[in-house]
Amino acid sequence: MTTLIYDGTFEGLLTVVFEIYDRRLDRVNLQRNQPDTAALFENKLQVTTDEIRANRVLKGLTQRVSAMGIQRLYAAHLAEMEGEDNNLVGYIRYAFDSAQNIEEDYGNRFVLRVSEMVRMVRREKHRMEAFVRFQKLKDDIFYAAIEPDFNVLPLLIRHFKGRYADQKWIIYDLKRKYGIYYDLHDTQYISLDFANIGKAANIIAAFTEEETIYQHLWKNYFTSVNIPSRKNTRLHVRHIPKRYWKHLTEKI
Repeated sequence: MTTLIYDGTFEGLLTVVFEIYDRRLDRVNLQRNQPDTAALFENKLQVTTDEIRANRVLKGLTQRVSAMGIQRLYAAHLAEMEGEDNNLVGYIRYAFDSAQNIEEDYGNRFVLRVSEMVRMVRREKHRMEAFVRFQKLKDDIFYAAIEPDFNVLPLLIRHFKGRYADQKWIIYDLKRKYGIYYDLHDTQYISLDFANIGKAANIIAAFTEEETIYQHLWKNYFTSVNIPSRKNTRLHVRHIPKRYWKHLTEKI
């Protein structure tokens, strides 16, 4: 058994696959960069992400699975679920080692598991598209904070860039400490330093006066349309899980 340690990126995963075939490794175990917990006599290999090698693997994959299949594999990787990298590599190796397209071979455990992961990631993506609440800051940038279960931020770009093309915005993943900034033309990944604005009062101070009014009106609207006699908390939580409430204006 060889333990392959990589940086957790999709390009890093593809580089791992290159190393497996280049070194003719059979039984492998993938780990993302983390404290050393390996057994005393375990064979370990630190894999450095290599764009050229990753592109060679990606090119080979495009000859064996469809463009949608590549997208699904990428989405499954964004789940960042502990222990699942081995299933992703298993899926890729199965695709390379099979004479036919394997994308719908759900009798294979790797194909089935990737499908399950994609379904979970897409569900979270759709929830983020529905639950993101922008707040206008004093510099006329609209800001929204999210904390999704999975790393779906890269999957949100197309939706929000198309829907809010006429305004600058930032969607920031507080859990993973990075965000997307749209400047009316392009998007870029950013990282923010919250050391000096960690208190809620400081964040609220960054809102425009107009934003404060809109938030007040929005809360009043939800209060006015609420019908106590028809309240169904269980159904409400099913559609809007409580973990999202702290980022919804109407719930704050």
